[in-house]
Amino acid sequence: MNQYRLLHITEFHYDGPVSESYNEVRLRPINDESQSCLSFRLSSKPASQHSSHRDSFGNWVHHFNILAEHRTLRVEAESVVMVHEAREMREDGVTLAAFDAMRDEVADEHYDLLEPTAYVPHPPRLTELIQEAEAAANNVVGFARAASNLVHNRFRYEKGATEVHSTVHDALNSGAGVCQDFAHLLLAMLRMRGLPGRYVSGYLVPRREAERNADAGAPPSMEEVIGGYASHAWAEVFVPGTGWLGLDPTLGGAVSEQHIRLAIGRDYGDVAPVRGVYKGHAGQRLSVDVRVRPAVDDEGRELLQETAAGPAEEPAEEPPPQQQQQQQQQ
Repeated sequence: MNQYRLLHITEFHYDGPVSESYNEVRLRPINDESQSCLSFRLSSKPASQHSSHRDSFGNWVHHFNILAEHRTLRVEAESVVMVHEAREMREDGVTLAAFDAMRDEVADEHYDLLEPTAYVPHPPRLTELIQEAEAAANNVVGFARAASNLVHNRFRYEKGATEVHSTVHDALNSGAGVCQDFAHLLLAMLRMRGLPGRYVSGYLVPRREAERNADAGAPPSMEEVIGGYASHAWAEVFVPGTGWLGLDPTLGGAVSEQHIRLAIGRDYGDVAPVRGVYKGHAGQRLSVDVRVRPAVDDEGRELLQETAAGPAEEPAEEPPPQQQQQQQQQ
C-alpha cells in the first residue's frame, strides 16, 4: 500500500474584473476497495462557502459561488489517499463467446456505460481495430488489454493535437491526442464490442527516477512526457464475475498503485475536475499544479515532490471573451 498527500491547485487569471462565478469541482478522491481517502479539504480564494453531494456515479461534487468582482480565482484541494494493491488482470476468465451469451443481462445493468455519448461516439472507422483486438484474444480481459495496446501503439501522444471538447472523431482524424482522448478511444472500442466501460479521472504518480531510467542515457519515459503528477485519465472495463478492471492506454498497460482515482463517469463530461461559468467580458488563463508527498521515503523521512508545472504562458494576443472555465486532462 502507498499513502500520498495530494495538493491540487487550480488558478484562473482574468484580463479584467469578473463576477457571479459559479463553480463545481470533482477533486475528492474516490473511497472504495482500491483506495482509501483518509482526509479531504477544499478552499478557494476569494473565500466562499461550499456545499457537496454525490452524483449518480457516486462521485463527490462540491459547489461554490463567488458573486463579488474578482480578477483571479484559486481553488485548492488537499487530500490524503492510501492506494491498495491493484487487482491482477488474469486472462483465463470469461471468454468472448460466453460473454455474448450474457450480453443482454449485462446491458440491462450497465446501459449508460454502453451507449454512445458526445465525447465517445461509435464511429465505424473503429471496427477494424476492434476486429484486430478480437483476433488477438478470445476472452474479455485479453480483448480489453489488446484494445488498450492498439490505442497506445496506433495513436500519437501529442499535447495540443486536441482540446478539452474534442471527441473520438477528432482523435481519429488527427491520429493523436492526450490521455483524455486515449481513454475515449478505448471506451468506444469496448462499448462497440458490448463491454461496459467507464472513464476515470485521476492522477498518475510516476516511479522514482532510478526506476524509470536505470541507464543514464535512457530516453524520457511516457510518464515524464505526460507531466508526472498532472491530472490524468484512463478507462475501466466491466468483466462479469470479476468486476471493474483499469487500463491505461496512454501508458500501454494495466493500472497500478501509481494511479489515484478522483471520479468515474461515461466520459470526460461527467468528471471534469473543475468546471464553472462567470459573468464578464474578460478572457482567462489557466494554471494547474499538482503536488504529491509520500508518507515516508525509504529512510523513514517525509518527502515532498512536486511538479514543475507553472502558470500558463501569457498569450501573444488577447483571447476572445470566455464564459466557461475547465481544463483538459493531459
